[in-house]
Amino acid sequence: MGLSTLAIAVGEETETVETVAEPYLVREGLIGRTPRGRVALPAAWEHLGLEAPDINL
Repeated sequence: MGLSTLAIAVGEETETVETVAEPYLVREGLIGRTPRGRVALPAAWEHLGLEAPDINL
């Protein structure tokens, strides 16, 4: 998903997500950046109690 979509989904300004939330989530291994946008990594799915889909980064 794109940064603006992610910001809308969490109800924050794009700049806030980009400078505060995203770096934290990347460091924690919960999201990854790909050429197609951001993706939830297996650790994020596990944290939510869900089974991770098979993704190709």
